[in-house]
Amino acid sequence: MQNAPSRTAQHVALFRALESVRRGPRLFTDPYAASSLGPGHRLAVALARHSGLTNALERRIDRSWPAGPRASAVVRTRLIDDLVRDALTGDARQLVLLGAGYDSRAFRLEAARTATVFEVDHPATQAAKRVLAASWNRTGTGRLHDDVRFVPADLMHQDLGEALRRAGLRNEPTVVVWEGVTNYLDASSVHTTLTALATTTAPRSRIVFTYMDRRALEGTGDFAGVEEWAARVRAAGEPFTFGFLPDELPDYLAARGLGLTLDLSARDAAARYLEPLGRREPAAPFYRIAQAEVR
Repeated sequence: MQNAPSRTAQHVALFRALESVRRGPRLFTDPYAASSLGPGHRLAVALARHSGLTNALERRIDRSWPAGPRASAVVRTRLIDDLVRDALTGDARQLVLLGAGYDSRAFRLEAARTATVFEVDHPATQAAKRVLAASWNRTGTGRLHDDVRFVPADLMHQDLGEALRRAGLRNEPTVVVWEGVTNYLDASSVHTTLTALATTTAPRSRIVFTYMDRRALEGTGDFAGVEEWAARVRAAGEPFTFGFLPDELPDYLAARGLGLTLDLSARDAAARYLEPLGRREPAAPFYRIAQAEVR
């Protein structure tokens, strides 16, 4: 599917890095995000931190990208963090990061330290991630390398369930994070992946995933800024290709052995997390975060 590390994954890492060094209230601190960046973005984050201009840089990004991908990314990160913590402090003992990219939850979430973590990703992106993870371990602040099982897989061509079983996934409640991926796949791949997760993970397992409202992709919804966002990811070589209709999602999941337990837009998440902090930042109503439970 791709032969180089994902550029959109780099964008999300930049947004997390800026959130982590901003002045004033933050949604989270990701001490690993900046190290995931290329030299130019890493320098920008360092300069913004030391000059106190992080918030100004965020505003500049939001003006140039009005649909709100930056705020959408940070509120989805915080919401998914909370969902993962809730699952792992309950009965889940395994965490699957599907299409992990530069996700650092295995290293930065205290609740993940006692879980077995499986990072599944395209081999090209994962090769870069493994170098980063080794450097994080050398700092003495991350997890031990053996606690994270890297599972290279191209979901367009490989059997996810088989890959997870080979890596040692146990038949017990698990929390799966599939963040920022479905909108770059096709309907068949999404169906295959959700079906594999429903049949491979134990009952009561939770699957947290993000998706695009299909009306935004079809141009039938009243959503401002969609085309600008879509043009940016097309230019990065990773165009939007798939979405769900929110009203149809419960039945779609039920047909695959899953029950919908949460479905929020990034704008809803911003109202939950940013507005109580006095932060009025644009987040997309067409980008959504959902959670399903294996029946």
